[in-house]
Amino acid sequence: MEALFIYIIKSASLILLFYCAYYFLLRKETFFNSNRWFLLSGLLVSAILPLFVYTKTIWIDTVQSLDMDAQSALPHSIENESFHFNWIYFMLGLYTLGFLVFMIKFALDFYSLNSILRGKKIQQQADFKFVDVNDNIAPFSYFEYIVYNSSMFTPSELENIIAHEKVHSDQNHTIDVLISRLFTIIFWFNPIVWLYKKAITQNLEFIADSEAAKKLLDKKAYQYTLLKITTHESCVAITNHFYQSLIKKRIVMLNKNQSKKRNSWKYYTVIPVLAAFVLLFQVEVVAKEKQQIIKDAAGEIKSVDVYKIRKSSTDADLKQIKEKLKSIHNIDFEASEIKRNAENELTSIIIDVKNGSQEAKSIQTAGNQTIKDFGVVVITDQNGIKKVGIQTDDTKVGVSKEINLDSKTTKGSKTVTGNKIIIKTDTNDNTNSITSTKTNTNNNTNSSTNVNVNTDTNSTTITVRDGSTIAVSNSVKTNKDGKQLIIIDGEEKPSAFSLDDINSNDIKTMNVYKGEASIAKFGEKGKNGVIVIETRK
Repeated sequence: MEALFIYIIKSASLILLFYCAYYFLLRKETFFNSNRWFLLSGLLVSAILPLFVYTKTIWIDTVQSLDMDAQSALPHSIENESFHFNWIYFMLGLYTLGFLVFMIKFALDFYSLNSILRGKKIQQQADFKFVDVNDNIAPFSYFEYIVYNSSMFTPSELENIIAHEKVHSDQNHTIDVLISRLFTIIFWFNPIVWLYKKAITQNLEFIADSEAAKKLLDKKAYQYTLLKITTHESCVAITNHFYQSLIKKRIVMLNKNQSKKRNSWKYYTVIPVLAAFVLLFQVEVVAKEKQQIIKDAAGEIKSVDVYKIRKSSTDADLKQIKEKLKSIHNIDFEASEIKRNAENELTSIIIDVKNGSQEAKSIQTAGNQTIKDFGVVVITDQNGIKKVGIQTDDTKVGVSKEINLDSKTTKGSKTVTGNKIIIKTDTNDNTNSITSTKTNTNNNTNSSTNVNVNTDTNSTTITVRDGSTIAVSNSVKTNKDGKQLIIIDGEEKPSAFSLDDINSNDIKTMNVYKGEASIAKFGEKGKNGVIVIETRK
């Protein structure tokens, strides 16, 4: 629907362009035949050009912002189901009504023409068919038919009339008339189209007058014939009829000196405007994402292999995964604590994978329910270096540098779950943010814990999907040369104080500072790191 209105607007704009060029630059020139083709080309260009769209493809890198993700996660707002007046359908209905009215008028004109020609005696001369009628109508031509009432004119006047109509018939001016009429039906609402049609028919009369005057001996007698025919008001709309309004203009153009050839530059003024139209409105820019390439310090990723573990996985399936990981990637895989229900579906499993200094661990427990699908991810870069990690159905976890497999850009993260405490580390500013979570005691709740260990950097990543009661002990370590400073509710605790002395349920927030960030905030006493805790007061 929208595309139709856009097409109509574009086409109408191009018609306006050609009409303005003709009206302001060409209508007073005597390049009548050139004007004819200019006006016709204007109609054809306005009809065809909006249909052609040049597609320009731009390749972009995949970027997904958190705002976009959050926005897509929000539930769609419920549309107001109250009645709204639909202007689009109203305008379409109005347009269709006008189109039908003018189509009916067009059909009636054809019927009127057929009524005039039906049963009349036709005299064939060369390529013309002369029809002498008794009706009081203005002479006209329709393709090869030339229709007139000989009793209304003297022989000399009739000679002038026939000479004029022969030009119309010989040059197929009826086609121009029908094309312009068709455009007035399609774009009936556009007043420029009606002016355009008038310009076409008037220019055709200029052509016929000019060519007929060249073949007649008495040019002045021809002009008198023009004046005489103006008294006949009855004519057929879809024909080239001798009578036309604005006879004064026809006589003026008949006596006007020929335009100089150098004025033909005016025809080319529309070209830069058409070029601008194409560049602005007919070039469709399509953005396509480049083939996703995940990168880390080792280089571009060559392949990402995921070995799926499903609730229906059998011991044989687990054995096959172990063999493939070892033979293809030289990665050790162990499955333990396997529990199944009566349907032989997994309800609990612990997966340990090791690749040199890298370790990844996943604890899946679902109580009386089955586990959710997860997998072991192996990322191989261009240099053959492999990274190993765990992928769950809703948590995509990478290793070492936390390469996220769903293409979202994330910072390096460290997540530690220790009896309802989650720690997230931003490696850019050495600041840890710790938030306590509630315990879920429902044994039927599916949960998973993904553990990624890199012994090179002494970093551990433990991710709990839903904050359930699964506890993985991993205390916050101190620096080698001293004890971390602990501050609770603004009060510094003595060095003998331990985090084990505080109930995790009482913790509201916890922030861990280390390195330069710790020294900058707390001075020399923060050189070994600082833990700042706010309790639930």
